[in-house]
Amino acid sequence: MTREPSCCPVIVIGAGIIGLSIAVNLQRAGVPVVLMEADTAGSGASGGNAGHIAIEQVFPIADPGIIRQLPRMLVDPMGPLRLDWRYLARLMPWLVRLLANMRPARYAQIHRALLALNQHSLSAWQTFANQWELSRWIRIQGSLLVAENPASVPGLQQHGKRLNAMGISNAWLDARALREREPALADNQLGALFYPDTGHVINLDAMINHLRTRFMQMGGQLHEGCRVLQAERRDGHTVLLQTSSGQWCARHVVVCTGAFSRTLTRQLTGINVPLDTERGYHLMLPNETARLSIPVSSIDRRFIMTPMENGLRLAGTVEFAGLQAPPNMQRSRQLLQLAQPMLTARLDAANAVSWMGFRPSIADSLPVIDRHGPVLLAFGHQHLGLTQAAFTAELIQALYFNADTGVDMRPYRLHRF
Repeated sequence: MTREPSCCPVIVIGAGIIGLSIAVNLQRAGVPVVLMEADTAGSGASGGNAGHIAIEQVFPIADPGIIRQLPRMLVDPMGPLRLDWRYLARLMPWLVRLLANMRPARYAQIHRALLALNQHSLSAWQTFANQWELSRWIRIQGSLLVAENPASVPGLQQHGKRLNAMGISNAWLDARALREREPALADNQLGALFYPDTGHVINLDAMINHLRTRFMQMGGQLHEGCRVLQAERRDGHTVLLQTSSGQWCARHVVVCTGAFSRTLTRQLTGINVPLDTERGYHLMLPNETARLSIPVSSIDRRFIMTPMENGLRLAGTVEFAGLQAPPNMQRSRQLLQLAQPMLTARLDAANAVSWMGFRPSIADSLPVIDRHGPVLLAFGHQHLGLTQAAFTAELIQALYFNADTGVDMRPYRLHRF
């Protein structure tokens, strides 16, 4: 007769930046944590994202105004959006729900819920960075959103005024002020919004490895290469996991597996979350460590350039093709063609490294942050996983201890579906 495994207090499934942040916080609070990761800690979108702490991004990923631009985007090989038509049938239910969330009243509700998270995200990151000695890798020096199409300038200026009215500080820089701030930008950049209260991470790998080390130094158990194959709740109080490393039992589990969270959540709660993946690409230019001083996004080209210790990261494309299709690294290399015209001097692309990863996007653009009996959930942050990671860890800790979160959690509840 097979002996049942002893139950550990908490298993956190997924060691991306959100799972790691939750694990270190709970371990520090005196809760023994087992952290499971199918690959290696930070190996997915957490290590490959743009590195931008984007508190200014408070609107849903699908804007009604984008609908008119979709045909042009989809036929443009350099466009920011690609759809693998073979995946369309599987994507269609998600797309239908996405469109339904564009209705004005629902769109406004989602915007307010994103704003509520982002209003806490910078201070949460500052607190988290101080607690875990991460400040050497985090720069709160602002970011730029630039325009080069004259037709884009009035709309961008109006966007800035709208954000200022809701407390998201920004200032308009004309072409001269923009080049004084970032001399590497070309004359075709007509102006920009400067967001002083945004930040970026200059070395994601180093920050993740530091958190990983601190977690284990406190006695936390990290099991990499441990894939959860099946999960089930038993008697309403414990969770049994069948993994590639054997059977595990926990009194609580936290699901933070990003784009791979849908199946686990259905097994543990019976609820089918409308989650799909936006495949994102980046191109890392290791010889471009001093080109820019802060992240620069383009409203016209729809991508971002982030300066890091190990190079200049070009990121920001979206591809809908699911979790199984092979990567299309041409999408990554095209980012160089987008970036070059924005800069005065030619970029050094020698030894450039391409990457593709999965962003977990729920049809209403909001994450699931909730507790469902012994199951806690923290996934679906779309483009804002890094931005909202530290605050999500605070919320999950409060939910674990049945404490007041300080925010209205209803927009992020699992039962909204």
